[in-house]
Formats: sequence, structure tokens, C-alpha cells
Amino acid sequence: MLKQIRNFTRALRVPSAAERETAYLNGAIDRIDLEYRQRQIDRGLFRKYY
Repeated sequence: MLKQIRNFTRALRVPSAAERETAYLNGAIDRIDLEYRQRQIDRGLFRKYY
């Protein structure tokens, strides 16, 4: 029962900005795509500045 509740709460958790950035970089197909994604992250793609 406790394991089911723990799994449910993990499914509802929102990933952090760092986790989203890492997942985005891991999806790169080649070096050019990776560099493009790195530039997008450096420009603040996943970070909101208010």
C-alpha cells in the first residue's frame, strides 16, 4: 500500500528545471543538435526569470 502511494506521488511530481534540461540534452541526435540545444538552454529556454 505504501509503495503504491509513493509511486503515485512520484508520478505527480513536476520535474525540476535541471532535470528538464538534462532530458532535453539527452535527446540530441548528433553533436550539432547537442550544441544547438546547449545554446537554447544558455538563452534560458527552461528557466523563467520574473
